[in-house]
Amino acid sequence: MTALKTAGERVGVYPGTFDPITRGHADIIRRGAKLVDRLIIGVTTNMSKNPLFTPDERIAMVEREVASLGIENVSVVGFNALLMKFAEKQGATVIVRGLRAVADFEYEYQMAGMNQQLNSNIETVFLMADVSLQPIASKLVKEIAMFGGDITKFVSPAVRDDVVERIAATGLKGDY
Repeated sequence: MTALKTAGERVGVYPGTFDPITRGHADIIRRGAKLVDRLIIGVTTNMSKNPLFTPDERIAMVEREVASLGIENVSVVGFNALLMKFAEKQGATVIVRGLRAVADFEYEYQMAGMNQQLNSNIETVFLMADVSLQPIASKLVKEIAMFGGDITKFVSPAVRDDVVERIAATGLKGDY
């Protein structure tokens, strides 16, 4: 079933695990929302990334962060399926992806090529991360927090509190 879509409406999907959502993600959401009439943040499950938060917790976190941005044309949907099937179901014509570095480009370029083979009617659009946000990665944010480091520069205060609370419940790692 395809999501309801107004004739001529440009729908984009910004997929990710968002574990946790970072200032870099928020930057791509703000900028991606300007490119489409409706941007759907697709929160997916990737068990190989060792998620700190459950899918429902990540969806709630992303919804809260999107609400704080005050952007009206963005919604959050969880999914556990092939990206192109999810995008088709949402009525998307655009996949929005953020790039931080050359290493990201190689992986994303390959994914865009595979996705184009699956559905050539859905374009992938790459947005370069703001220079000040390029080093931020959820994986590194979690690692810093797990070893007792300050993640304030990388995530919103609310997300910082979520991560610190979760780390406190699971325990810090290493010698400190």
